[in-house]
Amino acid sequence: MELDSIRERLSAADAALVDALAARQRLVLEVAQVKASGTAALRDVSREEDVLTRVTELGRENGLDPFHVTRLFREILGHSLRTQETLLSPGRAAGISVLRVGYQGSEGAYSYLAGLRHFGTHSREISYRGYDGFEMMLEALEAEEIDRAILPLENSTSGSVTPNYDLLARMSVAIVGEEIQEVDHCLLALEDVPLARIRRVFSHPVALAQCGRFLSTLPGCEVEAFTDTAMSARRIREDGDKTQAAVASEEAARIHGLVILKRGIADNRENFTRMAIVARRPEPCDLRVPAKTSLVFATRHEEGALLRCLTVLAEHHLSLTKLESRPRPGMPWEYLFYADFEGNIANPEVAAAVRELQSRSSFLKVLGSYPSRTSAEARPAEPRPRARVTSVEEPQAPPPAPRPKSTGDSPALASREHRAEDTVIPISPGVTLGGSARPIVIAGPCAVESLAQVRACARMVKELGGSMLRGGCFKPRTSPYSFQGHGYDALDWLAEAGAEAGLPIVTEVMHPRDIGPVAEKAHMIQIGARNMQNFSLLREVGQVHRPVMLKRGMMSSIDEWLNAAEYILAHGNQMVLLCERGIRTFETATRNTLDLSAVPVVRERSHLPVIVDPSHAVGVRRFIPPMARAAIASGAHGLMVEIHPDPKAALSDGPQALTFGMFESLMHSLDTGLKPQVEKGLDCEAKRMS
Repeated sequence: MELDSIRERLSAADAALVDALAARQRLVLEVAQVKASGTAALRDVSREEDVLTRVTELGRENGLDPFHVTRLFREILGHSLRTQETLLSPGRAAGISVLRVGYQGSEGAYSYLAGLRHFGTHSREISYRGYDGFEMMLEALEAEEIDRAILPLENSTSGSVTPNYDLLARMSVAIVGEEIQEVDHCLLALEDVPLARIRRVFSHPVALAQCGRFLSTLPGCEVEAFTDTAMSARRIREDGDKTQAAVASEEAARIHGLVILKRGIADNRENFTRMAIVARRPEPCDLRVPAKTSLVFATRHEEGALLRCLTVLAEHHLSLTKLESRPRPGMPWEYLFYADFEGNIANPEVAAAVRELQSRSSFLKVLGSYPSRTSAEARPAEPRPRARVTSVEEPQAPPPAPRPKSTGDSPALASREHRAEDTVIPISPGVTLGGSARPIVIAGPCAVESLAQVRACARMVKELGGSMLRGGCFKPRTSPYSFQGHGYDALDWLAEAGAEAGLPIVTEVMHPRDIGPVAEKAHMIQIGARNMQNFSLLREVGQVHRPVMLKRGMMSSIDEWLNAAEYILAHGNQMVLLCERGIRTFETATRNTLDLSAVPVVRERSHLPVIVDPSHAVGVRRFIPPMARAAIASGAHGLMVEIHPDPKAALSDGPQALTFGMFESLMHSLDTGLKPQVEKGLDCEAKRMS
């Protein structure tokens, strides 16, 4: 009876939430009506940040998980924005009372889920129809059997769906929107049986390829390609064989009454598919909406033809987001180029660029201008961190200084002589390192000890405005009897914690065989001080498309450090940053001697970004905050510090790990420009914590 009473109150709370959402949606409609009659911007990112910051603080005051509150309200704000976009485009699908939407597959397919998300804000009734193939679906669109079609164009892991691009070029249709659908593959079966009992797995060929590593662990199991992920789930239900399974979405399991044996089985966690919303004719896109234009063109068969076409976009300051070539049907060894760029053809400047591009090409077809879900302007807002990193005085890029050449007549790749401007490294959407970008803070535990430990660190880093999560999975210990790390288990924990908090991750590799698996999950690879001159390792990371953080060796000169970076650059990887972490001197008061003079010297000699790790340098937590502030003042592009929920219980380097309280005070002092009272409070807390 007591449980029933609690559930009744929960139901009342749920009803109150729905009522509140409905009231908010009515206000959103009023806002849209005001914007429709004026010229106010559709989106106010600063306002969204204010909302997220306020509700996160309210949630924290009421004992709620700030990450849960942020995710919930980000979804609410996204739905509000989509509602306004729909209302500000009254001409879209005018005169249609029931919008008929086609997709490939059956209910529960990822295209179907993208349709539910995209058309969820439409006031008219939506009718969905599944088709066996994409061409059949587009033919139905041309024949006016449906009003919209959902067409996958590219996947973040498997690349472009090139046959679908060919269909767009050949058929009389237009792109009027796009949707980004997260792909979360699950293993589905009739009953909750042990994985060892599964003998056959069905799914779409691309889905099977994306889950290859997991499927290879199923003993004696065969994989068989099928038409679609959701259709494979339906087959499992119809066959009634308990030894069969399907790779499909969670929604497909719910629709077909299947059990999820394992979630998240894809080789790559960050798996997204970009879907095009296709109509019979182009539709106008409000100039206030961040837009993208897609087109297909062919160049004349002459020298420099492609360069002249692309120069048009550059001269009109249009950012090219995609360029891909396909064989031109009926013309051997000639190609069509598919291009996307940020811009709306309703803008006169963009229209002029397209006309000029048309004059320089032998064929051009505009596939459509439509609201973009992938541009920087369309990215979801974040709550303002409780502290932000700023420097007392913004470090100015040093003037280029001629340095000695490395060998022969060619300047060293790391030198200012080779590249005068600073290298800027994109780590992940919203996080860049180098140049005039805001200094970043990388923080986390020295060693990843458990999922709970690194998850707590990730949440603290995110909440306080940190940019990346660090953690040691493979530990290079001086003594063979010290903790060596949890290896690949720790890598999985680090990746999961980073994904939950929305933070890119960095971890160290010690052996060439670990580079591939680490590069698949980490956003940046660290080469530790002990491996700075491990040239075999440097050559291998030089062939990986991941940023590489090269730590300075304990007894290495700046020239030796830059020459080590040269090994990585010379093998193709130009995304290298340097990390000063202290050098070994005769001084014994600290673990090492932090050489902050190296920061301006390196910035003068090299275009590579440089960050500072004061934790490994001084080795005593109370000395880390002042050295961190000094590092930013010296011109470093960022910091890397160690934190731990309970440093006294740390399995590695506990004395140099900041407590969460000390980390919060450090971030606050960096944000407030080193106010004396903050420094004083920080020093007092540091002494108490130590």
